[in-house]
Amino acid sequence: MSFPNTPPGGINPIEGLDSTQVALLLLASIAFEELALAHLINAEAEKLQAAIGTLVINGQPVRTGIQAGSFDELLAVNRAAEKMLRTIIKKEMLLQFKFENVLEFLSRPTSTTT
Repeated sequence: MSFPNTPPGGINPIEGLDSTQVALLLLASIAFEELALAHLINAEAEKLQAAIGTLVINGQPVRTGIQAGSFDELLAVNRAAEKMLRTIIKKEMLLQFKFENVLEFLSRPTSTTT
């Protein structure tokens, strides 16, 4: 196993940010991750709709050619969607922990050192 490569100049943190700006960046990162998860959930819903032949986009039915041909195929699509949703739920739990940590960070009194 080899060591990871780091940039020649090292890893430099963003300097000059106060605690409020850091908290806002952390909250924005949570929001972007939530948005990504929402897109994944939507994709799973569309996959299920395509499998049962009820996918509609812009008011028009869509024939994708991936409609389940049998009950077993439909169950396989459902199992795959369930597996993805379980993974998304795990990620949601991690984001909840991250959010709680940000709230705790914000509730701490700020100290100024000289």
